[in-house]
Amino acid sequence: MNEMRVRVLVADDEAAVTAELRRLGGEAAGRLAPHALLRLVRVDGAAPELGQALRAEGGEAVAAGDAQVLIGTEAQFAALARELPVAVAPIRRALHHFDTPTGTLHCGPYTLPLGKKTYVMGIVNVTPDSFSGDGVGADDALRRAEAMLADGADILDVGGESTRPGADPVSLEEELRRVVPTVRALAGLGVPVSVDTYKSAVARAAVEAGATLLNDISGLRFDLAMAPLAAEAGLPVIVMHIQGEPRTMQAHPVYHDLMTEICAYLQDSTDLAVAAGVPRAQVVLDPGFGFGKTPTHNLDILRRLRELTSYGQPVLLGPSRKATIGKVLGDLPPTERVEGTAAAVVAGILHGADIVRVHDVKAIARAARLADAVARVGNWEQGTGNRT
Repeated sequence: MNEMRVRVLVADDEAAVTAELRRLGGEAAGRLAPHALLRLVRVDGAAPELGQALRAEGGEAVAAGDAQVLIGTEAQFAALARELPVAVAPIRRALHHFDTPTGTLHCGPYTLPLGKKTYVMGIVNVTPDSFSGDGVGADDALRRAEAMLADGADILDVGGESTRPGADPVSLEEELRRVVPTVRALAGLGVPVSVDTYKSAVARAAVEAGATLLNDISGLRFDLAMAPLAAEAGLPVIVMHIQGEPRTMQAHPVYHDLMTEICAYLQDSTDLAVAAGVPRAQVVLDPGFGFGKTPTHNLDILRRLRELTSYGQPVLLGPSRKATIGKVLGDLPPTERVEGTAAAVVAGILHGADIVRVHDVKAIARAARLADAVARVGNWEQGTGNRT
């Protein structure tokens, strides 16, 4: 008698399950695939009958207060949607977004289709005190930006104030002096230029100089004029999670439920943007790797990043040269964290990142292309994306 040979299959979406079943000649592959996909869905503010109804379909639910974790197959959630279509509609939307990343980021004259590739955002720091030691003056910024584009950058991100742990804020006048001429110089290079600031006055001046994307580390909280400015300019905005503010954020970061707190913060920031007139799909979510987080928190973000895709908004990851990478690799200095950054970026892409913000563009762009070939099956032969 032959010994049984057993292996557990890797098939974590409906297309992969269908393909595996069809290899055996299964005529019912398409019908059976939804029964093979188990989903864990957290719902805050849900009515108790959702869990009860899912149990009636053979699923399970765990509740605490007004929060529930619903456990069921794709087929069971589909049955639940037929029974309670209005109540379950947000769940079906989240599952759809989780499985099917789509959309387009509109950065002024530039369009970035999502789901086809990962966009590499090159960091152009015009600060003398960047944590990574890469700060340059405005005169050198154009040369650095041109080199980044040659190395594969899709977006350029200009920052005039260091937000490293322990950093003190710079004056509005000084940030304007650093940022505006740099943005003006980079705006003619043929790619979106982002401005990394939480000050609406700096953002407005940068937009007038040619910036086509806003990047706010405070998630629109430090300056409440940022959201209306994004709406007025008709530009996308990146909202980042931060616990505290840069000067004190690493003193003692503590979370009761890391991803729930990050997601709640980012959705509150999204609501601020939407209320001001920014389309929800044009609000990019950044979990704030390294901003008020311990190494354990940051590694958990990498593992669970895909949860952010539930909202149908673009996801940005910025692990470049961060202290967590140095810590994990044996206290390496920032300039020796390229390989660790590449590993973090690949993990992020495999878990749903649409944009990665990095210092070392050449190495990371190559790593991203390979990660895309794995994560975005069928797209890798179609080139490197569309910048226009």
